[in-house]
Amino acid sequence: MTILLAGDIGGTKTLLATYRLEADGLVQLRCERFASAAWDDFSALVRQFLAGGKAGSEAPSHGCLAIAGPVQDGRVRLTNLPWELDELELASSCGLERLELVNDFAVLIYGLPHLGQSQQALVREGLPQPGPLAILGAGTGLGVAIGVPGPQGLIALASEAAHGEFAPRLEREWRLKQWLQQDLSLERVSIERIVSGTGLGHVFRWFLHDAGAGAPHGLAEAAEAWALAELSGAAERPDLPALVAAAAAAADPTASAALDLWLGAYGSVAGDLALQSLCRGGLWLGGGTAAKLLPQLRSQAFLAPFAAKGRLTPVLEQIPLRALIDPEAGLFSAACRARMLLG
Repeated sequence: MTILLAGDIGGTKTLLATYRLEADGLVQLRCERFASAAWDDFSALVRQFLAGGKAGSEAPSHGCLAIAGPVQDGRVRLTNLPWELDELELASSCGLERLELVNDFAVLIYGLPHLGQSQQALVREGLPQPGPLAILGAGTGLGVAIGVPGPQGLIALASEAAHGEFAPRLEREWRLKQWLQQDLSLERVSIERIVSGTGLGHVFRWFLHDAGAGAPHGLAEAAEAWALAELSGAAERPDLPALVAAAAAAADPTASAALDLWLGAYGSVAGDLALQSLCRGGLWLGGGTAAKLLPQLRSQAFLAPFAAKGRLTPVLEQIPLRALIDPEAGLFSAACRARMLLG
């Protein structure tokens, strides 16, 4: 029996799980959540988890940990925690034959080909072909990763494409960009500033600004409090993007207009990524917005800008679009990568 270790490591929480490898896939045996900040030594956390299994149970031989940070040469230093992780040292300390550290968004690439129906949802049919895959995820920020076929399976390529320059398509997107650059005192406006859950909050704030003081809105106070919290880094804040999405669902005209603009920008960026990666195997939409805004992602507000790429529109029309809706997809994908390490 082969047992694998998988982890999804963030600044707030750490999820660790063991999986059993079976002929028809991976079966999760146990999973435990830890408060990351409560541990000074990450290897001690992993050892405690492994020691918590049933007496006599087989220990994992291989593992993969998805880390919220840039991994280079098997090492990573987490931004918000006093952890400097080295995969060779961790493997030795935790009694594993092999352990790999992977960026927590790039690791999703390894899980995409193995997702069950409950873990994903169709956004738009296409004509999948052998070739690269890609995933774009709008959550608090915007994640981007590409998977290219290799001799041993997919190779995940982490990307910082979300920090490229936002390219307005429409006059109102241009005005939004100019206002946001001035309002946040930015040298430049990245894609992530607009195409992310946080970006939806900024888009709505711009609509309030553009309407002028003579057009009060029920979310104006929440928008102001949210903006102040964003600038100060305060943890306590209204969830403005969620409030905007709820107001749009209730047919509020300002919130609906903001959501439509955001969807159009997101769709255009997704189309650009599809062209850059030629992900004929499919493009997945992840992040916290994928499940929450699934009907909107299936609408022409998103799909039309995705495909509106001139002479290359026929190429994009063949690329399947799916939403990744499993909240534990990172853990599952890490287990899929650990399975690949078996050779």
